[in-house]
Amino acid sequence: MEFPERPRLNAIAGPILGEFLLTYTVAILGLWLASQTSDGAAGSLGLANQILETLYVLFRVLAIGMGVVITQLLGGQQTEGARKTALSGLGACSWAGLSVATFLLLANDLTLDVLNAPEEILPLVSPYLQLLAPAAVLDAYNLTMASILRAHLHVRDSLRVMIAIHCTHLALAIPLMLGVGDWDGMGLYGFAVAMVISRALGLCLHLILWRRRLALVPTWRDWWVFQPRVLAPVLRIGIPGATGELGYRAAFMVSLAATARLGVVALATHSYVLQLLRYVLLISLSIGWACEIMVGRLIGAGHFRQAQDLILKGLRSGILASGSVAVLAALAAPWLMRIFTRDPQVIHAAQTLLWIAVALETGRVFNLILPGALRATGDAIYPVTASIGSYFIVLGIGSYFLGRAFGLPGIFIVYAADEWCRGLLMMARWHWHGWLPHARSAQRRARKTM
Repeated sequence: MEFPERPRLNAIAGPILGEFLLTYTVAILGLWLASQTSDGAAGSLGLANQILETLYVLFRVLAIGMGVVITQLLGGQQTEGARKTALSGLGACSWAGLSVATFLLLANDLTLDVLNAPEEILPLVSPYLQLLAPAAVLDAYNLTMASILRAHLHVRDSLRVMIAIHCTHLALAIPLMLGVGDWDGMGLYGFAVAMVISRALGLCLHLILWRRRLALVPTWRDWWVFQPRVLAPVLRIGIPGATGELGYRAAFMVSLAATARLGVVALATHSYVLQLLRYVLLISLSIGWACEIMVGRLIGAGHFRQAQDLILKGLRSGILASGSVAVLAALAAPWLMRIFTRDPQVIHAAQTLLWIAVALETGRVFNLILPGALRATGDAIYPVTASIGSYFIVLGIGSYFLGRAFGLPGIFIVYAADEWCRGLLMMARWHWHGWLPHARSAQRRARKTM
């Protein structure tokens, strides 16, 4: 397989941007549908989404590791090794998905207690989390199978699957949540039922594309057998990456608990602003994923200088895009927030948070692009170890104290400080070529026949 001299970053980032845009649009429409019921329903959905994102770290161990290892193998011309690695992920996904589903069924009340969930939303959010257990199993497969498609550069096919998943989810969620005719609908629970159905469709479509594009047809054994020897390189990359994300999620949960302590209105405002900010980070996030894919292939092929230049270009584009969109979001806040609420107190608070988010989002660019690039070179440990202090001191402890002192603005100031602390550490590692010895080792491993 010949690798192009100049990988086209935009050709990879474009479809990935489409995936994220669609995913976040459905999420924000779900929040809007919930907000039509009450701020409590919107707060419940936002809180449940944060819990799911934390639990899904287990799936990202596989998705992150699979993506990096397969891109390195393909860059090193090891197509059979890439095939074995892809199939081995299905068994791991089965056990990871069942573990998360069990937690959602049995431990959600304990989790809500730890997060100081307001009493008025507990009757809504606890059953909602339990309804999502089947979706968790299906998402374990979908996330990893999509990552493997993208690693093979079938990014447009991955986008098509996401379009089908999210359009189905939304098309079903509207009647299931709001009702049809004399039927009043299921409210928040309709969103969960629609999610399960759409994720089942996604798995079917991924299986079809695996057969057609990758010539991969899983056997019954592939679905249930955990293969530690084949998965060892995946876990070597995925575990540090997901551990770093888990550290972030744990510290973020402290900030979420601090927000919940401020009441239902603060929790709803927090949810509204975070949903809007997802659009701000979309471009940088898609650039980061594209860079990880392309850097993995470049490292496997031994093109270290091209990898260096690619990341610098991605950072410049990300800072310019995120900074511009963040300013526009802050300026448009009085109109954007009316999508969710007419409460002037909520709208004013959200606008203040969005101005703080200009600093937050420009700092976040480094953390959306550089950790993935470092992982793709084989430097998987540094992003975790360099971030631990900021997670627990700045984000965790800072959220607790500044949230008490200044409310939501204090919590968002902490978010910005955390992103800049970690981002500058990542930039130092990349600039001073600390990743280079890991890249050389990764190249040697990729060129060995599995």
